[in-house]
Amino acid sequence: MESPLHERIAADLRRRISDGELPTGAAVPSESQLREQWHASRGPVRQALATLRSEGMIGGGQGKPPVVRRQALSQPFETFLSFTRWARELGHTPGQRTIEVARRPAPSTVADELGIEEGDPVVQVLRLRLLDDRPTMIERSTFVEPVGRLLFDHDCDSGSIYAYLGSRGVDMSLAHHLVDAVAANETDGDLLGIAAGAPLLRERRRASSVDGTPVEYSDDRYRPDLVSFTIENSQRSQPSFARHWTPRLLNSRKESAS
Repeated sequence: MESPLHERIAADLRRRISDGELPTGAAVPSESQLREQWHASRGPVRQALATLRSEGMIGGGQGKPPVVRRQALSQPFETFLSFTRWARELGHTPGQRTIEVARRPAPSTVADELGIEEGDPVVQVLRLRLLDDRPTMIERSTFVEPVGRLLFDHDCDSGSIYAYLGSRGVDMSLAHHLVDAVAANETDGDLLGIAAGAPLLRERRRASSVDGTPVEYSDDRYRPDLVSFTIENSQRSQPSFARHWTPRLLNSRKESAS
């Protein structure tokens, strides 16, 4: 089912901003230009622009033409959990290749994070995540066994695991994130097409139900030339932790080909 027109307009503008096609300070296409481009009425165009204003990506108004304020999209909680939804909201195509789904005894480090005993059964998933068909991130997720067993009835190459688990009633309302750097091991290098030992951004995450019961522990490793993380602080609001795509590599390839 196709998404509403205002969502498609907003997604296209996000993509153009994150790609650098509309850099910070640039004027956003006018309402009339967007209406002509999308063969749309005024309502969907204004709703799309209002969405980007609420996200802080564009500014202006009250007679002033809108301009790009920032290229990073601050993410709502559920979007940060889901690589698939994050990519789509930026106007890119997510993909995945499942390497393994296996039930095995929990190692001590994972058991500590999940609040279970070492050796208790868990389900571990190893997936390569793609952005516009480009290897971008390696996802190593470990689920408590009652949750993970649901994945044996699911095609993990079909899209978001979180969306599927949510549809099965799994609650992942809380998350704790730790971001650091790590050297790529041989598996990382083979899957991401980089040399072993190359630096990667690592995001370790523990997702829990609303009552604090751990559900999943994940070790996600990103190519730093494609993805980065930002934290925005304000005295008026809670800190905003965002993941965003970094198009430097793509732009350099375009320039070298021109």
